[in-house]
Amino acid sequence: MDAAAPGLAHHAALDARMVAAARGIRVLTLTSWPASVQQGFLADAAAGRLRLPRVDYPRHDFSDARRELQAIADAADPAHPLGRYLVDSARQWDVAARMLEALGTPAAGALSVALYGSPCDPLPGGGPTTRDAARHFIDIANELDRELLAPEEQVTISATALQLQLQNALDAFFGGRVVAVELDPDMIAKAAAGAYRIRLRTGAAYSDYDRQQLLHHEALVHSLTALNGRAQPLLPSLAMSSPRITATQEGLAVLAEQITGSIDIERMKRISLRTEAIAMAMEGADFLQVFAYFRDAGQETAESFSSAQRVFRGVPVAGGAAFAKDTVYLRGLVEVHTFFRHALRDGRLRQCRRLFAGKMTLDDVQAFEPLFESGALLPPRWLPDWVARANGLAGLLAFSLFANRIRLDRLSGGVGSGAEGGVTTA
Repeated sequence: MDAAAPGLAHHAALDARMVAAARGIRVLTLTSWPASVQQGFLADAAAGRLRLPRVDYPRHDFSDARRELQAIADAADPAHPLGRYLVDSARQWDVAARMLEALGTPAAGALSVALYGSPCDPLPGGGPTTRDAARHFIDIANELDRELLAPEEQVTISATALQLQLQNALDAFFGGRVVAVELDPDMIAKAAAGAYRIRLRTGAAYSDYDRQQLLHHEALVHSLTALNGRAQPLLPSLAMSSPRITATQEGLAVLAEQITGSIDIERMKRISLRTEAIAMAMEGADFLQVFAYFRDAGQETAESFSSAQRVFRGVPVAGGAAFAKDTVYLRGLVEVHTFFRHALRDGRLRQCRRLFAGKMTLDDVQAFEPLFESGALLPPRWLPDWVARANGLAGLLAFSLFANRIRLDRLSGGVGSGAEGGVTTA
């Protein structure tokens, strides 16, 4: 099957139109605060004058783009795997556009929940909520003694040193200068990744865990999937960070941190604190209360501002609404980890590799299987080592499948006691 086969050429043309229509709908860019807001807030905080920050958002009108997105959805065949993908994508881009048109109002928060979900949503399998999971990790992190960290884990490196280290690692991985690492003095976040560029905040201090996380999370998932997506001649939209793929992308990136040993409990705590803070803001907490929550949790003043800013991007700072994107990290991790385990159990590990062929959801990669098999969609050009080495990945997942059957609450005598009933048959 090729691009001229029934349905493919039609939907490929629609996909090209969708890329053009959605190009200006840049959610994270247009919701981000200018660095001057942080500078003013921190100066006031140093002087003991804490007050709500003021952020003025420009007005946006995406009516033309939204009409084109509706036309694309109407022209797509929902019975075709590409048509279904286009309908879902166009509708999510429309929600994102409406959210950006509503920046600074409570409606923007409600639309962000429509895009990313709520902290109170249940995790896969109808189990605990995302907020329950967040509180679990926060409790575990709080029980651990930071003094147990090895000395080398407490040494920080400068943004300049990290730039050189990351650049060397990426040049070696890609076989040349494919992704550039740059310093940015105007960032509030410590790092951001695109297809060809990773930015680090000038003046920030980074740990060795930060270095590994940036390599495996930002570069070898977010940048890598964008690069592989740009190589897809049929679906160039697979290079785009559509809101609908956020949970899978972030879940895949956090799983990469876990499998490569690049994540620590403090990182899990930071992710979890953001989820709890989003819930607090939705329940009425204002920016100052959320800022204090992060600071009371052990974050420094600048980091607490950055964390609170993530919660209030695009929404009123007086409370009652939140930008819900950071709820996807824990939910996405559980979803992707479950997908990988099922793929091993069902003998379909190839689908795990195909997740890196572009930015797609877990449902997409399954629906696209005939297109991968026919060659209409290309396999990923680049793969992280932990995915490329199938035997090692299978070994990790096989142990995870078995360990999941062990019920710790039934091990009354402790690990190694031989207590009966420790392994379930479910």
